[in-house]
Amino acid sequence: MTESIERPASDPLLRPVGLRGVAADLSSDQRAFKNVSWGKAMMWIFLLSDTFIFGCFLLAYMTARMSTTVAWPNPSEVFALTIGGKEIPLILIAIMTFVLISSSGTMAMAVNFGYRHDRRKTAALMLATAALGATFVGMQAFEWTKLITEGVRPWENPWGAAQFGSSFFMITGFHGTHVSIGVLFLLIMARKVWRGDFDQERRGFFTSRKGNYEIVEITGLYWHFVDLVWVFIFAFFYLW
Repeated sequence: MTESIERPASDPLLRPVGLRGVAADLSSDQRAFKNVSWGKAMMWIFLLSDTFIFGCFLLAYMTARMSTTVAWPNPSEVFALTIGGKEIPLILIAIMTFVLISSSGTMAMAVNFGYRHDRRKTAALMLATAALGATFVGMQAFEWTKLITEGVRPWENPWGAAQFGSSFFMITGFHGTHVSIGVLFLLIMARKVWRGDFDQERRGFFTSRKGNYEIVEITGLYWHFVDLVWVFIFAFFYLW
């Protein structure tokens, strides 16, 4: 008498084949998201949609630059600063990049201390991140003022192709808006963490269940995304 062998449901031999197998594989992925909070999932969806927007902007910039018949301005000359009587190319951009990348470090530490329920260090590091972000926006405002003073407009510039001005103001302005929103959100969250809203479960916006600092991680996801986008802008716009 042959004894039947029971196979687990996960056994590959019991999985459907063909189109049914493809559908089963795709539907099985939903298990990976069952333990993900609604806030974190929505942030990932937002960041994915924002990735498409920034990607379209950068593709439009590359298309305009490669298709124009007029010489494209040299970034080393356009973004140079005169210090001590000497022109130093891209010095301001290098400092801006260093400041923004450093803010990713402070944000990562804030998330770490948030999950340790150390609200004072978490709030302090979030405030440090906001300060670095505000510094970046301030330097970007100085950069805009300098170029506008030198004659750069969305429709023209004194160094060559007219598309340079529109590309510059659109891409850096859109990114700067994201950084500014992030700074405001960091300040709001730092205040709530400092007051102990997440320990006392105080009612209000973005206050989750007691002892849950997940909103700090969600804020960190947004901030790291903003930093990552700047790396691509820096590479495509200032180094190319």
